[in-house]
Amino acid sequence: MRILGITLPDEKRIEIALTALYGIGRSRAKALLAEAKVDFNKKAKEVTADEENAIKKAMEGLKIEGDLKREVASNVKRLKDIKAYRGVRHARSLPVNGQRTKTNSRTRRGNVRKTMGTGRKVADKK
Repeated sequence: MRILGITLPDEKRIEIALTALYGIGRSRAKALLAEAKVDFNKKAKEVTADEENAIKKAMEGLKIEGDLKREVASNVKRLKDIKAYRGVRHARSLPVNGQRTKTNSRTRRGNVRKTMGTGRKVADKK
């Protein structure tokens, strides 16, 4: 099953498979399926063409995938342009929402380890 050019995983339940689309989480997937009157427990490959069309119709008003990514990127760019604190944090690849940086924040900083460790060298094997 393909929606917006994204192939949904066939073996997963449709409720979980819809989360492969950017901008759709579990709660939004449940709401879409309820609106389209599709059973949550069906596998993605078991969904009929009529049900697939109903799901696509329910998604029409939502901002997902490319549109949503573009909007998020423009919001971040706006923050950078006006030199807001959050924009500066984005530009420097540091945590934006007030997390500490002395420890943690390795994901955001690219797992940089600047400390030396124990200082012991690995002994050569004889």
